[in-house]
Amino acid sequence: MKDTKYLEIIKAPVITEKSEMARSEGKYTFKCDPKATKLEIKEAIEKIFNVKVTSIRTINVKPKKRRVGRYTGLTNRTKKAIVTLEEGQTIDLG
Repeated sequence: MKDTKYLEIIKAPVITEKSEMARSEGKYTFKCDPKATKLEIKEAIEKIFNVKVTSIRTINVKPKKRRVGRYTGLTNRTKKAIVTLEEGQTIDLG
């Protein structure tokens, strides 16, 4: 069974046109915990998917203003990680 600590760091894969094109180059995009560091993200990806990570780039996504009726607020802040794998390794995201 997967360690729950790693599943709290990696929230979900990002499935967009841009991330799908990067996948052909061995780059995968994931939503992560905003407090996670690059080393924690690397360890979590390697343990969950049993692959070897060569590099990680992270992006802090700022909250956006949203309005519902007369109420205004902000969306949650998130972090995205673009993970590059070693040659020949893949992740099946289903």
